[in-house]
Amino acid sequence: MLATRDLGAILRFYRVVHGLNQTELGALLGYDKTTVSAMELGKRPMKDTDSRRHVAERLCLPAHILGITDPSDTDHRAMVQFGESTVRLAEIARQSGHASEAVAELWPLVARLEARIEDGHAERDVLRLLARARVGLGVALGNVLPEERLPTAAHWTAKSFEIARYFDDPAFTSNVLRMHGNELRKARLTGAAVQRLHHAAAIAPDRDARAAVLPLLARAAGALHDGPLFDAVMRETDKLLDHAEHTSLFNPYALHEIRLRGLINTGRVRAAIQLADSAPAPTMAVAPQWRVIELVTVAHVRLIGNDSTRVAECLNGALDEAVRQRLPHQLQRIIRTATGRLPDLHDAAAMALDQMRHEMAA
Repeated sequence: MLATRDLGAILRFYRVVHGLNQTELGALLGYDKTTVSAMELGKRPMKDTDSRRHVAERLCLPAHILGITDPSDTDHRAMVQFGESTVRLAEIARQSGHASEAVAELWPLVARLEARIEDGHAERDVLRLLARARVGLGVALGNVLPEERLPTAAHWTAKSFEIARYFDDPAFTSNVLRMHGNELRKARLTGAAVQRLHHAAAIAPDRDARAAVLPLLARAAGALHDGPLFDAVMRETDKLLDHAEHTSLFNPYALHEIRLRGLINTGRVRAAIQLADSAPAPTMAVAPQWRVIELVTVAHVRLIGNDSTRVAECLNGALDEAVRQRLPHQLQRIIRTATGRLPDLHDAAAMALDQMRHEMAA
């Protein structure tokens, strides 16, 4: 409605949203009820710039909404367009295994948006963009930080949730909760993670949005050692596979790893060992980090099954890719899996992790 620049339509919409009658809106604008009625009916179009700017200021609307263009409005639109592009490109970079580049792009954008809001320019499009940028930054940090620093990633996604609460948009809020819940799980705040992910699934507006949440909820349920919840979520996920859009997370290949890890975490070792060799072929392009995650999880399962040779094959492949993609959290998983059984591989992963920590500290 605001995008139409139709003054009458905007005034009517504003009154409905804020529960005002024409007399009350007139008092806010400094006009009488008759003038407001004429404006809404298009009988008083108000073509002069000063009058339209007056209305925009009184209603706290960006001036360009009412067709007023000036340098500050142009800068605002350019900033929002640039920011939207930055968020999209950063997500592509992260999914392609370049999370460090995503962080480098999103950090200055978040700082710029926060500075604008601190200056009193809290337009809805800026707030929404800031929430998306904070989520993107938190998720990208969750890829590049070692385990002891993962609460930082959860901190940034939490800051997005603070904004999302004020938008009456279930899809947007569900997405923020989904990302925040997953970062809480990675930071080992599993109870809070399950709570956030349950909420995200409950308000998901459609089947695809719910399907996006369920794999993360299953993973969090496994981390919480809640077998009944894990099984219930995986059953629903399996039912949706033929009915919802496949994504980088919601697909048979990714779900195989989630199932393996969940079975181990809920005490069903034998079932996990039997399942380890039946990984489905990828049905879509697999993000590099997901290939590493799968290899480390399969190695863990095979180690429990005393298959040391195949464990080494998996972990060597995971190590090479984790170093290439700069994934410290996965290096730490490799170190834990190799401890006591594969000393050379353990030492190589530890050395690579120390190098990454040194570079981050510098």
